[in-house]
Amino acid sequence: MRHTPIHLSICLLLFLGNLEANETGFQFSANIRPIFRDHCYRCHGATQQKGGLRLDLGHTSEIWEGSSGSAWIEGNPEDSLLIQLLKGNHDSLPSMPYKKEALSELEIQTIEHWIDQGAIIPPSVEIDSQRHWAFSKPDRPEIPKVKNEQWTRNAIDFFILNELEKQGIQPSEEAAPSTLLRRLFLDLTGLPPGQKDLKSISAGFTEPNYQDWVNDLLASPHFGERWGRHWLDVARYADSNGYSIDGARTMWRYRDWVIQAVNDDMPFDQFTTEQLAGDLLPHATLDQIIATGFHRNTQINQEGGIDPEQFRMESIFDRMATTGAAFLGLTIGCAQCHDHKFDPVTQEEYYRMFAFFNNQDEPNIPAP
Repeated sequence: MRHTPIHLSICLLLFLGNLEANETGFQFSANIRPIFRDHCYRCHGATQQKGGLRLDLGHTSEIWEGSSGSAWIEGNPEDSLLIQLLKGNHDSLPSMPYKKEALSELEIQTIEHWIDQGAIIPPSVEIDSQRHWAFSKPDRPEIPKVKNEQWTRNAIDFFILNELEKQGIQPSEEAAPSTLLRRLFLDLTGLPPGQKDLKSISAGFTEPNYQDWVNDLLASPHFGERWGRHWLDVARYADSNGYSIDGARTMWRYRDWVIQAVNDDMPFDQFTTEQLAGDLLPHATLDQIIATGFHRNTQINQEGGIDPEQFRMESIFDRMATTGAAFLGLTIGCAQCHDHKFDPVTQEEYYRMFAFFNNQDEPNIPAP
């Protein structure tokens, strides 16, 4: 007879006791779905459905039945096909995960407990990819009620004051005009105000006067220099090539293009298109061609004896990771070696996208 170690039994009791105390939806989402994701989705997820079984679609009853029958019998874990396969005691079918590391005893017992309780998946449990925050439409929250409405000036103030009132904290006193101006200058241009500016606002501070300062600073060329820096960091801009030699490079035209685009308030769709494929636009201008410098911000290895093809591939991997992070908000670089553990990107999808980048011509044209 196989005995469960006492420490494992205690852990399981504590773990399952916690399940009893929570709602059913939390049980599946927090405790069952992660096991499926780690061990089962590779063969029974969005990409493959071996045996006709798919486990990532949430509350969709027909997905739980494959070609070998129902995956489980509600309330009867012992006779459930899933448990038999996980334990490796089915008469004709191989143990699961197939040719992979078996689930731990605690994981199997967790699934057994869930099936014994009815294997309930609440309607609120959605398809995994739909649950990713990046693909969910944001809902405009309801503005909370506050006691001191006179303190508020905009919708954001209601949320701040609501939390302050919950904690019994009084709002800070209103900042002095000189402090407001200093914050405004530093936020929009990264530069402190001059003495003349401070004297001007201290002499007569009004709301319209403050708005004029905002508009003037937004129109300042320093605004693009300040806020363009954030995008240049995302685009991994540098004035040198990296690696050990780290020689100088002439990428300043791309830097200036970004700064000017911010100052011109260029629409983001245009900002995106020109960086990804500005040279392919009809009658592309010189500025649109310069914008594609986004792809040329990769490191360049100038050491002797290197394999050029290796570092050409490294550059493409870098472009993939940067494009995914900058424009998709996804860390797709993880899928270079394996299916992404969290973002909905498979390794196969990664290399489909990689094929586009690998078809680029890479002429070494010196900048004028």
